[in-house]
Amino acid sequence: MTVSREEVAPTEADQEQSIDWVVTGCAAALILAVVLWGVLGGDSFAAFASTALSYVVGSWGWLYVLAGTVFVGFILFIAFSKFGHIRLGKDNEPPEFNSISWVAMMFAAGMGIGLMFYGVTEPLTYYRDGVPGAQNNDVASSFASTLFHWGLHPWSLYAIVALAIAYGTFRLGRKQLLSAAFIPLIGEKRAEGALGKIIDIAAIFATVFGTAASLGLGAVQIQSGLDATGLISNPGTWVIVGTIVILGLCFLASAASGVGKGIQYLSNTNMVLAGLLALFVLILGPTVVILNLIPTSLGNYLSQFFQMAARTANSGDGADEWLGSWTIFYWAWWVSWSPFVGMFLARISRGRTIREFVCVVLMVPTMVTIIWFSIFGGAAVNAEETGNSIWGDGEATSQLFNLLQTLPMGQVASIVAMILLATFFITSADSASTVMGSMSQRGQLVANRGVTVLWGALTAIIALMLLLTGGDEALTNLQNVTIIAASPFLLVIIALMFSIYKALSNDQLYLDEKAQREYALRMARERRINEQSEAKAAKRSRRYGGSDVPQAVADGNAEHS
Repeated sequence: MTVSREEVAPTEADQEQSIDWVVTGCAAALILAVVLWGVLGGDSFAAFASTALSYVVGSWGWLYVLAGTVFVGFILFIAFSKFGHIRLGKDNEPPEFNSISWVAMMFAAGMGIGLMFYGVTEPLTYYRDGVPGAQNNDVASSFASTLFHWGLHPWSLYAIVALAIAYGTFRLGRKQLLSAAFIPLIGEKRAEGALGKIIDIAAIFATVFGTAASLGLGAVQIQSGLDATGLISNPGTWVIVGTIVILGLCFLASAASGVGKGIQYLSNTNMVLAGLLALFVLILGPTVVILNLIPTSLGNYLSQFFQMAARTANSGDGADEWLGSWTIFYWAWWVSWSPFVGMFLARISRGRTIREFVCVVLMVPTMVTIIWFSIFGGAAVNAEETGNSIWGDGEATSQLFNLLQTLPMGQVASIVAMILLATFFITSADSASTVMGSMSQRGQLVANRGVTVLWGALTAIIALMLLLTGGDEALTNLQNVTIIAASPFLLVIIALMFSIYKALSNDQLYLDEKAQREYALRMARERRINEQSEAKAAKRSRRYGGSDVPQAVADGNAEHS
């Protein structure tokens, strides 16, 4: 990696003074209150989460569905409009990270654990049970719905948040805070006052629970992997405790080392391991079926895009319950991840143009997602079709390992998968704790390590406590809490679109070029008028034989001109 700018770490005294105790204290108190409720009143907490989820899905599901597609359209408009060549930094400033590391970091932070958890189980579930408007055993709708959840929609959401923060921070010199991105809309005084603090508290609150849900998924899947490989027979809750504690210490060490070291190296490792695991399944699995599925999945995703985007609770065929379990959960999960993924993407995208940033953030992860689900989901569906089902007892946590165990050297592949889960666990939590540390310190690029460690430890504890106290419904409760925590933040992101457009409309480069275009248009119009006048004069000259134009006629033509 080549880093063009060195970060100068603030002194310990500066870091202490920079801590925003209002944001930090209120966010921590709110989070601890929710956790204590979940631990001390598990039944009432689960009942509230279920009731609140039903309300969100029934009353506000339409907003999630509509907003998700609006986000896609908005960010594409910004990228391919006249704003696209504006740089996220000073004019002609080079990118901070090389392209390979840039892509690896955005992908590992954005959805690593999720791809491992749902890569097999989601398309297989849709294939077995069907999706609204389609029959079961329908491969086309199964993969189209999967890619709809993991493709352009989440990355458009991340790109909006990242663009707002990166533009304000690296081009305008503002604080690296979500509240600062609202200065064009609400003014600097409100952004730095109570309203801005509410925005930052909401961002931390959503981030903690979104990250905790991911860590919970990773921990229980590692537990299943240990059982599937026979390394630990019938692993109990102590395995989850040990997993979260050990990996928690690892990601705290990584976070303390900084973005340019820990996260980058681990992200590059993730990319290599994920590529090797995908090649393993591609080569030793149903290769031809998978290769055929890649373009087919892309085509089905694009052809069914607007139909899926319009699916609401009124679509029938059990769409209301299905949306709550899948689409709205995903949209809420992505919303809860957007503050930290967006801020992290902003942090690593300095020096990129808006068009380059949006195209890479949207297209590269989407294409990798299509390939990933085609390989793992395709192998799982093919096993189902050929009578070698890996469905097992229906537990999503074990289906990846069930698939790997059907292949030669499946034991080795399962161990690699667990290592990959562990590294994704570390990079996700690492990125989140680093970003929350920055948000707690008024947007400092180099956060106080103690604050970063505090948020990382708190996130791990939340995941652990909710898993241990939730019983058989632990993951469901964790997912429900994620949706509820993210719901208010959806409105924040909708408002953020207006702030972005207003900020870019006042960018000096854009205004200069707009003035140049207007000047060029005015000059072209004047040239056209002059050319028309000259043409009329030449025509009159030819009509009256050169200079022998009757003076009265010439004067009359001049008046009419």
